[in-house]
Order: sequence, then structure tokens, then C-alpha cells
Amino acid sequence: MTQKELLYFEDAIGHESNMISIIEAGIKNLEDENLVSFMNNELSKHQQMKQTLMNLLEDKKNE
Repeated sequence: MTQKELLYFEDAIGHESNMISIIEAGIKNLEDENLVSFMNNELSKHQQMKQTLMNLLEDKKNE
């Protein structure tokens, strides 16, 4: 993996981490159960994407 590719993965993982933090903070401030449900779904998507990126990075590291 090139340095440029590694930086891309690190940036993408950082972006997902930021999105997770923002969504978690937003959920704490919501009262509407429909919005909470929607945001929890979005949170799940970002957590899955972060895990996928971390798994790909780990796979590349082990090659």
C-alpha cells in the first residue's frame, strides 16, 4: 500500500469517526422518536463503514 493510499484510509476512517460523534450528539438532543430511529439507522451505517474501512486496512497491512 502506498503512503497516499494509507492517508486516504486514515482520512476516511477519521471522517466516519467524526460522523459517528456528530450523530451520537444529535441523538441525545432529539425528542421525536421517528428522528431518533432515523439517526440510529444512520449511526449504524457509519459504524459499519468505519469497520469495513478498518478491516480493509488491516487486510492490506497483513499482505
